Amino acid sequence: MIDVNKVLQECPILSGLPEQGIAEAVAIAKVRHFEEKALIYDKGDRHSALSVIAEGAVRINSVSATGQEATLMIFEAGTWFGDNVFSPGMARVYGATAHSNVTLIELPGDKFRQLLSKYPENYAVALDLLSRRLWSAISVIEDDALRGMEARIGRRLLLLAEYQRGQSLGDLPFSVRVTREHIANMMGMTRQGVHKVLKQFEQAGLLKLEYGRVTVLNPEVMDHYVRKLE
Repeated sequence: MIDVNKVLQECPILSGLPEQGIAEAVAIAKVRHFEEKALIYDKGDRHSALSVIAEGAVRINSVSATGQEATLMIFEAGTWFGDNVFSPGMARVYGATAHSNVTLIELPGDKFRQLLSKYPENYAVALDLLSRRLWSAISVIEDDALRGMEARIGRRLLLLAEYQRGQSLGDLPFSVRVTREHIANMMGMTRQGVHKVLKQFEQAGLLKLEYGRVTVLNPEVMDHYVRKLE
């Protein structure tokens, strides 16, 4: 049984709401379940809602007319997506697919915006997090233009980990539910090339490879290593 109140209290984008605001968010929340690989919504969908991941993982993607999927990001439990909730009427610029069996807590866009109007102190939190996501998108573009394969993969793993943790990374191990295929698809590389770089990182003691998961053993050490590649 999902504790909706606890999940929403711990969600970063709602951290500026007072206790009463969280209670009102719980009152408008809808719990939705999706099986692995199920479509949550399509790119271009105008449905507006803030989705908080209670259990499982969601793959943010874009699918071409021929059905080819490009993975943009993978979010796990505790994170949120649905940025168009702040721009009513705007089509979603990406799609979302269940990366595993997933449970979402959905706050309808119109009611969520009413909640923010009632508790405007949460806007500062939302703007900070949206700014961080914009910075992340710009940094990915910069990586693609200026950095080699090893640095790009290292920085992307750190970015995925930071998105999951919702704060700056420290020195504690952190796992990301991602395969070599997902990384290759996400970065426009070959699986073989990604595998070679990941094995180099593993041999250097920077990460541990497991089935369907990569664990960064010390994000601070990984960050220092990657910076030396630039």
